[in-house]
Amino acid sequence: MGSTKYVVGIDIGGSGVKGAPVRAKTGALVTDRFRIPTPKPATPQAVAEVVAEVARESGWTGGPIGCTVPAVVRRGVVQTAANIDASWVGVKAAKLFRKALGGDAKVAVLNDADAAGIAEMRFGAGRGERGTTLLLTFGTGIGSAVFVGKKLWPNAELGHIRYDDRICEHVAADSVRQRQHLTWERWGKKRVQPVLEYYEFLFSPDRIIIGGGVSKPGKWELFGPALKTRAKLVPAQLGNEAGIVGAAMAARALK
Repeated sequence: MGSTKYVVGIDIGGSGVKGAPVRAKTGALVTDRFRIPTPKPATPQAVAEVVAEVARESGWTGGPIGCTVPAVVRRGVVQTAANIDASWVGVKAAKLFRKALGGDAKVAVLNDADAAGIAEMRFGAGRGERGTTLLLTFGTGIGSAVFVGKKLWPNAELGHIRYDDRICEHVAADSVRQRQHLTWERWGKKRVQPVLEYYEFLFSPDRIIIGGGVSKPGKWELFGPALKTRAKLVPAQLGNEAGIVGAAMAARALK
């Protein structure tokens, strides 16, 4: 989709590559998401081929397109590979996707949590916040995005910093809760709470947005009320669509 009304966003995750056309003014998906399982192994070339297929199925016809990657991305180049195949390090992702799409399309590539943050700040739980906002996604690891006003501090990767001699996401990721068979309440109080306190010590945010699957209605209520923060604490509003919407917004900014 190449019109100014719609921009295609694609979200590359560990289990699936998802995409959809996004209404630029509202952040709403124009159609249902189209999803293809992430290839195994998730090498750059294999993923790029899936991205091209998802783009076509999402109605992309040559306009700017956005893609997320679960890694640090600087100027279109992947810098880390904590949760993706190691062969991604050093890959010029924007160039790779452009080639797979078969043209000279403008491609925005950004960290997946940054994309989710952009979407939440524009259309979701971060709207109206003028101070410092910290978005945290709890899943296989902990993704993060930091905003001062509406300005993004890219590639924060707070899940990979150390807390109490351990990596934060090794303490409080949702995958830890599942693997260690923790109750939602115990996970919230004993794992998430101390990590949030550490992040508050480092950044003194005005608002903390909790994203990922744990923010869904029915799950948030199991642990969210037990968390105590100085910052305003809220669940994300856009759910699994946030990465797609944020990718589309990044692509729209290329125009």
